[in-house]
Amino acid sequence: MPEIRVLDSHVADLIAAGEVVERPASVAKELMENAIDAGANAVTVEIAHGGMTFLRVTDDGCGIPADQLQTAFLRHATSKLRTQYDLEAIGTLGFRGEALAAISAVSRIDVMTRTPGAPLGASLSLEGGVPGQVEEAGCPLGTTMVVRDLFYNTPARLKFMKKDAAEGAAVFAVVQRVALSHPEVSVKFIRDGRQELLTPGDGQLQSAVYAVLGRELALGFVPVKGSGEGMSVTGFVSLPACCRGSRATQFFFVNGRQVKSRVMMAALEEAYQNQKMVGKFPGCVLHLETKLSAVDVNVHPAKTEVKFGSERAVYDAVYHAVLSALDRGRTRPAAELRPARPQASDTVAPNQTAFQTVTARQFRESLPLHDSTRGGGMGLLGKWGAQEQKKPAPAEKREPVTVPARPPVKEVACHNRMAPEDFEVLTPEKVPAPPPACAPAPEPVPQAAPAPEPPAREEPVPWRIAGEVLNTYIIVEQGDKVLFIDKHAAHERMNFDRMKAQGYRPMVQTLLTPVTLRPSAQEGQALLDNLPLLEQFGFGVEDFGGGALIVRQAPFDMDAGDVENTLVEIAQKLLTAGRADPDAARDGLLHTMACKAAIKGGWKSGEQELEAVAQAVMSGQVKYCPHGRPVAIELTKKQLEKQFKRA
Repeated sequence: MPEIRVLDSHVADLIAAGEVVERPASVAKELMENAIDAGANAVTVEIAHGGMTFLRVTDDGCGIPADQLQTAFLRHATSKLRTQYDLEAIGTLGFRGEALAAISAVSRIDVMTRTPGAPLGASLSLEGGVPGQVEEAGCPLGTTMVVRDLFYNTPARLKFMKKDAAEGAAVFAVVQRVALSHPEVSVKFIRDGRQELLTPGDGQLQSAVYAVLGRELALGFVPVKGSGEGMSVTGFVSLPACCRGSRATQFFFVNGRQVKSRVMMAALEEAYQNQKMVGKFPGCVLHLETKLSAVDVNVHPAKTEVKFGSERAVYDAVYHAVLSALDRGRTRPAAELRPARPQASDTVAPNQTAFQTVTARQFRESLPLHDSTRGGGMGLLGKWGAQEQKKPAPAEKREPVTVPARPPVKEVACHNRMAPEDFEVLTPEKVPAPPPACAPAPEPVPQAAPAPEPPAREEPVPWRIAGEVLNTYIIVEQGDKVLFIDKHAAHERMNFDRMKAQGYRPMVQTLLTPVTLRPSAQEGQALLDNLPLLEQFGFGVEDFGGGALIVRQAPFDMDAGDVENTLVEIAQKLLTAGRADPDAARDGLLHTMACKAAIKGGWKSGEQELEAVAQAVMSGQVKYCPHGRPVAIELTKKQLEKQFKRA
């Protein structure tokens, strides 16, 4: 049996460091929390190369006495706890006494500090947790920590670090959360010599929200204020119309500590039930203040999770505070004056832009019959052209046409958008005879005995389109069955299969008014890291500075109003699937683009469009949407008769 031995102190420090220090963002978080606990009014974080080679945190707090400077870097050395009873009511951000020891064990540190009343400060250098001599130094009031060469002595951890841009984005996200948690502290962030964030530190949460999240998000927030049962909830939540495609803008704080709380998240989203769009998530900056003894912060090494004494009370407090804020934030929508509706022949697609001067009919007539290169071969399978929004009145009322089932087809081409009466259904009797051959007829060959006829195969049951309900579901009758087809889900699958088989080459439009968006730090960096991929999908994205991105180009078949939500959704897919499997990430992007290019539920569709979707489903070409949802449900005659008590 192997011998049991006590680990070397250095190895033990490295193991402990792995629990606290995962990446440069972990270092920034611990040092900023120490600065706030020291009573700082201003904190500056500066990084280079994502924080891997250089990370400096400067504060104007109370500083560290020179005779205690070396002690501060020992494990379990802290000024915030004295007895076991202090653990029952922790009011500081750092309290374990492991942060400085863990950071110094895996990096090279230089620290300078000066306390109030001291004529000179003190400096200390450490390498791999081994301290040098404390020396006198001239420095301002407060503490400056410089961390260099993170994980230089732990290559096992170093190889798991991401690119500098990704690590820097993670540091920026930590700085943003700290700035939102303590609006009374002025927070500055500098990356590679460029200032990216500065909060005023005036104690007003609204000022911090405006500086961190930007003007657009801040204007979409309404204030929250509620109290009861020994706790209070303050902050801001987004209006239902301003919800986003991810939870990246949800920030929860308990007694000034940023936490991940399923209870608070569930209460927040429950308050939005029946008020927001499906698939959208509210944004928030919520501060919960409660008794220190009512929350346990010592349940996670990184102190990002807490345990409440009464989760029901927390849930109720957040839920009612948010619901009350939404009730107060309800306003009547402003009237929107629109020009007179154009004629049916000149109706344009909903995403028509100002630079187009031809009508939909002229554009269709200009297309070749089988031109699959225009608009990336979108045609009918793109965005249905001009007739979705207004269906032209038929010249005469026609009876429903019975359409026999047809074998699967690769793609339903309808580029010229011809009227149904322009087509002729060829029966066997109408098929023209082949032209005479130029070569002389061959010599007659003796006829072999006729082969036995194959057994008659079962004829497919004809089907017909009986109509459409709610501008969303196509009703198809086939024998004694009725099918309801979700036209959006079916068309989304048609788009996805075509894009994956042929490649997605969209026609690109230059936006007359560029779209500016402010994604989260990680989302923004994911988009910037994949600019060539975004360009392949028709997006022209640039860094606009200050955490904002500007979009100057978008796919032609996409409304400008959908650009921001689409890019946020793409960023989320890149952050998840992109890390493990690039092919899965690309499929995820194809899912998004197929969905955005598909006809929407609630749109009016022409007869040809309904038939094209129904044909794809009835032929078996389309069975499920790219997300796995069924595209059709079946109801038999017997099931209907049972509902009407006829069977």
